[in-house]
Amino acid sequence: MRTEFDKQLKILHQDMLEMGKLCEDAIAMTAQMLEGKEGLTARISAAEMEIDHKQREVESRCRQILLRQQPVACDLRVIAAALKIVPDMERIGDQAEDISELMPGIAEFEFSGRVHIKEMAGATVKMVTESVQSFVDSDEMLARKVIASDDFVDELFDKVKEELVELICKKEIDVAIALDLLMTAKYFERIGDHAVNIAENVRDFVTA
Repeated sequence: MRTEFDKQLKILHQDMLEMGKLCEDAIAMTAQMLEGKEGLTARISAAEMEIDHKQREVESRCRQILLRQQPVACDLRVIAAALKIVPDMERIGDQAEDISELMPGIAEFEFSGRVHIKEMAGATVKMVTESVQSFVDSDEMLARKVIASDDFVDELFDKVKEELVELICKKEIDVAIALDLLMTAKYFERIGDHAVNIAENVRDFVTA
């Protein structure tokens, strides 16, 4: 029985890693769109749909493990954590798609805050990668690293916001474009928050 549980847990970990990779790819593609690369909107939308599919797979697998494998308390914590984590991963996919929809209107506008948005994209990709890996490895230290990384993303968001306010005050940017840029940065900031949620769930089940 334990051998079968370990097999199912290994499959669950693989599903989580695959779902995390889809999230990472979707975020990375939004950053490429910011650089002016075209034709990625449909690919991001397809990735978001695959993330939704993976969420259903993970939730179904967790239910099957609970019903068939009679997990002990420590195993239950792992399953409970997975069920808490996948909704955050699904929202990451949604927000990557939201960013892609804003790109056509802002890709051509140059301002220094674009650098900060690109940094936010890179930082959130890393946070998502490490948060999912911390779950698979039950790695409390890696989870805490992700949680600490959120301050950097928040600082970058504040810089983008400050620069956009200044540009609006100087009438050097169309307000609609400024709002789209601000929303783009906000979505990246939210992605960072979801990675933190994942890491906090890992920290909690590892230390319980």
